[in-house]
Amino acid sequence: MASNTEESAKVSLLSVDELGSILKLVTDPDDRKSFSQVCKQWSKVEGLNRSSLRLLQSDLLRRVLPRCPNLITFQTQEPLSDADLEFLAQTCPRLQVINLSICDNESKVQDLVSDGVCALANQCPNITRLLLRRRLKAGVASVIKLLPNLTHLDLGLCHKVEDNDIEAIGSAASSIAYLNLESCVCITDRGLGFLSHALFSKTLKTLVLAKCSKITDSGVSVLQNMCCLEHLNLANHGAKITDVGGLAISEIKTLKKLNLSGLMSLTDQTVVALAQNCLNLEVLDLSDCQRVTRAGLRAFSSHTCLNSLVLHYCFKFFGSDLEHLVLECPTLKCIVVDEYVGRQILPEMQESTRRCVRYKFICDWSFKDLENLR
Repeated sequence: MASNTEESAKVSLLSVDELGSILKLVTDPDDRKSFSQVCKQWSKVEGLNRSSLRLLQSDLLRRVLPRCPNLITFQTQEPLSDADLEFLAQTCPRLQVINLSICDNESKVQDLVSDGVCALANQCPNITRLLLRRRLKAGVASVIKLLPNLTHLDLGLCHKVEDNDIEAIGSAASSIAYLNLESCVCITDRGLGFLSHALFSKTLKTLVLAKCSKITDSGVSVLQNMCCLEHLNLANHGAKITDVGGLAISEIKTLKKLNLSGLMSLTDQTVVALAQNCLNLEVLDLSDCQRVTRAGLRAFSSHTCLNSLVLHYCFKFFGSDLEHLVLECPTLKCIVVDEYVGRQILPEMQESTRRCVRYKFICDWSFKDLENLR
């Protein structure tokens, strides 16, 4: 049997490139970890070939990064100083995805100042995805100007983002396809006007404006100029968006997912217009749109794409209306209703139509749950 010394000697005959080729065949994270623990040479090769890193402790940053200079993706919720961000940029200049977002249920939040983020953007010009949820306090405009290739920007819960920032983003970035402005409470209709004329207005596919409480019909109406928009989230705007805004939204014929939950002023007029005009619509959330009735729902009977319909906190329909939808809308797979409503209407439906649609009865439902239902 060969000794450990003989085995090590054989391993040392392999070049870094050869070991790298072997490592490319190892996809399981635990197996890659075991690979890196074989010896120093293998550890070095694993670091050189690592493309993504999730940092769980900020005090490990300066020890871990030099080993992984070819990172493409970096993620952490940990506190980072300007010096840390500059070190990240200098050590890993090939970065394309930066995720510094803090989870919504995390109690500790550390704001990042623009200087450190600008240093990161300046030295990593290939960044395409930048996620700063609950992180950036100010200075977003100066950051975006340094990222010509940006396609994905998450500024959710960055409460200091204002209309002027939206104007600056719109004039600097030309390829953004995803923009999350959830709970950016300083944004007004003026900011949406800048969005509608932004350089990326022809590339934007996903726009999240949930809980942007200052937006009204006037701002929503200009969104119909976005000719590629596929996913629009306007949840929780209360009574400020009415059928005036709803009818304007129905003119966005490219829509596939639409969240109108909490828009309590919307009526069947908007729902009928959506059914007639948004022929590519697959997911529609009407939660808490309590003025929507059976007439609005039945308008989707002949729709050829609707996959999921959310009616949480909606009460003005009967089992026969859902049964009609199931029979006449062949693509419909999921209807979400409250547990109380479900118990009332299921006995009214035939067994065959119950099987056609999957129902989910819970009292507190999230729009994200649709991904698990489809």
